[in-house]
Amino acid sequence: MILQSLTLQHFRSYTQSTFRFSPKTTVIIGPNTAGKSNLIEGISLLATGKSFKAEKDLQMIQFGQSIGRAKALISKNEDRDTLEVVVAETAGSITTRSYSKRFLVNNVPKRRVDFAGKLPVLLFVPSDLDIIISSPFQRRNFLDTVLEISDRQYRISSIAYDKALRHRNALLDVVKETGIRNQEQFVYWDHLLIEHGSYLTQKREELINYMNREEQTLLNCQVTYDKSVVSAERLEQYKGPEIGSGVTLVGPHRDDFFVEIDADGEKRNAKSFGSRGQQRLVVLQLKLLQLSYLEQELGERPLLLLDDIFSELDSEHIKDVLSIVDRQQTILTTTHKEFVESGISKDVEIIELSL
Repeated sequence: MILQSLTLQHFRSYTQSTFRFSPKTTVIIGPNTAGKSNLIEGISLLATGKSFKAEKDLQMIQFGQSIGRAKALISKNEDRDTLEVVVAETAGSITTRSYSKRFLVNNVPKRRVDFAGKLPVLLFVPSDLDIIISSPFQRRNFLDTVLEISDRQYRISSIAYDKALRHRNALLDVVKETGIRNQEQFVYWDHLLIEHGSYLTQKREELINYMNREEQTLLNCQVTYDKSVVSAERLEQYKGPEIGSGVTLVGPHRDDFFVEIDADGEKRNAKSFGSRGQQRLVVLQLKLLQLSYLEQELGERPLLLLDDIFSELDSEHIKDVLSIVDRQQTILTTTHKEFVESGISKDVEIIELSL
């Protein structure tokens, strides 16, 4: 799949802009705050149906506007399709702004679960380099972003699990306040939690097993899945503690993973014992494995988005990343034009942004 063009209308800093991309490598150059990350966000939004940086979708709408759009033309062989996401402010109170978000394929409305994955993308942003030392939420997201792209059922189960978890936690909050638990109210949500949570666990485990099994060209590492299995037995086991906490204490929303590397002939936890350079090399290695996993699952390599990560890497790590940019369509951003001239082949499309 090739991303041919992107149009942003009242999206972040863009009033109306259209960008066209090389089927190989496109480099977006510009100073900080020129809109490079906003452009990458628009592409990622069209790939996944959600923003990787906005806490609220309304933040994607240009200031002073009530509607924002991102639209792409994609192609595969002779086929052409348009993808569009529309974020619009709806009527609300003075203090509460609400919004609607619509997904369209060739102008036909779709659910997000059927929209996401039309444009397979692997995104690499500077914050990814801190995955090893960041929160479990970031590591779960590191797994989910790949699995949601490659597996429609995973998207369905993720949405259903989150809904069941919200409702179950609301019930537990009432139990915490009143001390009274009506088990019949939990039956339906427990069933959904177990059914869809089990699928999430299964697919995360398969992805981690793949990463451990495949050749690791940058650094030998072992990923261990610290899973929180959800089952009727475990929900019963934690019934008492849940009353005190008011939240669900088991399930994939509490999953984590850790990575071990070779150090002095022994396996050591990269978070505790790895140097900063080793931790970043681990992340680069995991990203390469994610890329090959998507290729295996989709039968094609996804679009690779690299958003200003070179400012966070040393020269050797930059070379590691540059070694893969020509293996698929790649769009990368940077603040330094001289980097493009010295580090990437001349066969690229260059887009220069200014303040």
